[in-house]
Amino acid sequence: MADTLSSLSPQDALVAIMIAVSFSDETVRTVELIAIERIVNHLPIFSGYDGDRIRPIAQTIIDLFEEDEGLDALFGLIRSALEDRLYETAYALACDVAAADGTLGQPELRMLEEIRNELDIDRLHAAAIERGARARHMLV
Repeated sequence: MADTLSSLSPQDALVAIMIAVSFSDETVRTVELIAIERIVNHLPIFSGYDGDRIRPIAQTIIDLFEEDEGLDALFGLIRSALEDRLYETAYALACDVAAADGTLGQPELRMLEEIRNELDIDRLHAAAIERGARARHMLV
């Protein structure tokens, strides 16, 4: 586990945060995995990113979630891999994955709150990001 995430690229960290949100409710939905894949395949920040990295990162997230202090370790890795300017991007991607299935349960809401706090996302900026995610994933 430590070898996989001992040094994350910024893209790895963004993938890790999306996977963490998906796993937070212990029910990984297909629509969330599709959202992660779509994001990685289409956003410019992932240009040139090796999609084969997603599986080992996912396994590491699962392993971390099973450890005491694993969430703290995850956020430490994410903060060390991301420049401050990408914190809002990370939060936006996390919100998109959380909103992908049209519902937000308490575990996902708690994870988003934890991300907001750990990445020091301004509450007004967070509200705007959340509203954008909700609008993009609105069910008819």
